[in-house]
Amino acid sequence: MLESQLGQLRGKLTASVLGAERPAKLVLVALLARGHVLIEGAPGVGKTSLAQALAGSIGGGFKRLQFTPDLLPSDILGYHLYRQHSGEFDFVEGPVFTNLLLADEINRTSPRVQSALLEAMNEGQVTIDGVTRELASPFMVVATQNALGVAGTFPLPEPQLDRFLLSIPMDLPSREIQQAILQKQVGGQFGMDGGMEEVIGVEEILSLQKRTVEVGVSPAIAEYIVELCEATRREAGGQHTVSVRASIALLRASQALALIEGESHVLPDHVKDIFKDVMRHRVQPEDATDIEIVLDQVLNQTPVQ
Repeated sequence: MLESQLGQLRGKLTASVLGAERPAKLVLVALLARGHVLIEGAPGVGKTSLAQALAGSIGGGFKRLQFTPDLLPSDILGYHLYRQHSGEFDFVEGPVFTNLLLADEINRTSPRVQSALLEAMNEGQVTIDGVTRELASPFMVVATQNALGVAGTFPLPEPQLDRFLLSIPMDLPSREIQQAILQKQVGGQFGMDGGMEEVIGVEEILSLQKRTVEVGVSPAIAEYIVELCEATRREAGGQHTVSVRASIALLRASQALALIEGESHVLPDHVKDIFKDVMRHRVQPEDATDIEIVLDQVLNQTPVQ
């Protein structure tokens, strides 16, 4: 039953954003692995549409927050409002109090404001005026980021980037896909295929997340993951380039991918398939080497034990 719902969800995401088969799969990997995703690309390639398609297909709460240069941390987390009639302060929840938060164009605001999400993404809670408040479960941040160099953007700090399980690059679709998109527009299909109908509920998502961590991982696979991380540090030229959190992220993402593909154990191909998406946003080579080249070298030079 859960496998059928998972297949339906993947199909709906793929149909909603034409040409986004792999991004749709990666979003599901992050959802099952209790992770957050950073969708990167130029404006107008479907980043927000993919996040909205996910929100419309799963149960629970959904909030969208447009990141702008004048955004404040309280606009994300919430604030205390003084009620004059009672003489007391009431807490007004920010959009982070939801199951799925779409942080649209997250790099259009300053690193100080971006850091307001760190505790929420890492621990599933926020601390405001000394009071810690738990967030909903499941909790997932889907952030979109415009390509660096676009006017009005700020780079995300390394601690912020490290909180994202995966980075998902989205490029301009092929000519054929662009033609299909135009035909949908001509036919009046402006929104998502199937509308906002829920495909899977919160309880089912929690069950799938529990099953993800139960997917088997052999000692050889664990050793392979460690070797990949060590090789990435060497190739990128810095010991702190890839944190322990990154190796755990690679493990969880591999388990989620194995579950999606109907396997009870993680295979080397699962690790290889997801490796670049886990590492791409974390690695910053000391020289000007293309990050994709670095990660390809790591994969090619690291044997499976």
